[in-house]
Amino acid sequence: MPVKIFGVAPHSLAERAGMAAGDTLVSINGHAISDVLDFRFYETNTHLTVVFEKPGGARCVEKIIKAQYGALGLSFETYLMDEQRSCRNECVFCFIDQLPPGMRETLYFKDDDARLSFLFGNYITLTNIDEREIDRIIEMHISPINISVHTMNPALRCAMMQNRFAGDALRHVRRLAAHGIRLNCQIVLCPGLNDGDELEFTLSELYGLGECLQSVACVPVGLTRYRERLYPLTPFDRDSARTAIAALERWGDRFLAERGARTVYPSDEFYLLAEQALPPYEFYEDFPQIENGVGMLRDFEAELLWALEETPGRSMRRRVTIPTGEAAFTFLDGLFDRVRAQFPGLEINLVPVKNEFFGGTVDVTGLLVGGDLVRRLRSERLGDALLIPNAMLMADEDVFLDDMTLEALGEALGVPAVRMQKDAGGELRDILGPLPETTE
Repeated sequence: MPVKIFGVAPHSLAERAGMAAGDTLVSINGHAISDVLDFRFYETNTHLTVVFEKPGGARCVEKIIKAQYGALGLSFETYLMDEQRSCRNECVFCFIDQLPPGMRETLYFKDDDARLSFLFGNYITLTNIDEREIDRIIEMHISPINISVHTMNPALRCAMMQNRFAGDALRHVRRLAAHGIRLNCQIVLCPGLNDGDELEFTLSELYGLGECLQSVACVPVGLTRYRERLYPLTPFDRDSARTAIAALERWGDRFLAERGARTVYPSDEFYLLAEQALPPYEFYEDFPQIENGVGMLRDFEAELLWALEETPGRSMRRRVTIPTGEAAFTFLDGLFDRVRAQFPGLEINLVPVKNEFFGGTVDVTGLLVGGDLVRRLRSERLGDALLIPNAMLMADEDVFLDDMTLEALGEALGVPAVRMQKDAGGELRDILGPLPETTE
């Protein structure tokens, strides 16, 4: 359906063509515009025939010549130009269903929008997408698409996602691959459900998709204490994690030998659960699944060591405290020993924090909350600075998952709390603090 124009940039091509806020964008080069994908795709052409309507119903047709990627200068009320699509599934492993009540409303929204997969890398299940949408992806050659597969067994997929159409949606995976759309796939592995022989079947079916299969990330199911009336699931332990790693690495070896890329990767969390050393940096190739926690620790290590090479060592008197999740504590503390050695007198007090908020079973850094930090750190000698990893806070606001602010955390502990930079080099600068003043 046509979309309402919310704003027009001054001196833009759209303004010169007579478009204004309140007009309705109908089509570009004969193609109806219904959302952001239509608009962004057809806007890239150099010769445009734009049809729009004025509020009174008068239809206007304007021909515009522009640079290929030049913008018309239009804005819309929402980025997607219509409503964001939510998930229709009730997956037995869904983390959102395991959140406690009373958190901010946005945390309970289950996204499953194919447009966000292409635009921002979100993962989708393909269960709320129709043939017209698949046709559009193929026509526009929107690639890659990120898919939450979980299993290629149709009946098991229906059961795991509690959606009777979830198995049938797998035909979309095969059709996309057949038309050259590159695919990144995700498997949330649940002991006793989609591991073992089912995992072997899934990876075999994914192998059959051919060269369009770009990567597969396998992550262990995350469980909180808030699972009343939910499907009974058990977490991975050391032995089951090792079994999963062995299967995933064997398939990765096969992909590497036969197709030149590893393709299949266990997440870092599997190695931490298994108490196994992480693979070397080269194992992860171009890190295609780093956002799923695949190779994240090795990438951080490489960045930090590079930053250390670029930073002259010096003696100093400084103590900083950094909270972290229990899972990565040993790895990170060993890595920070390299920093301590290069800067004598620097005390890095890395503190593992148990996530009581989610019941003690979630041990990743990014899900720690302010209340647990206060509980764990109030007895620590915090030193000159309390440094908070960026992953613990909202992307655009200094707020934890439990709505405690960074400022409130600092007040509760009696020391300013500082949000660390995203990259390892920035974290190193935060740890070292300002350079000492020099006198001539």
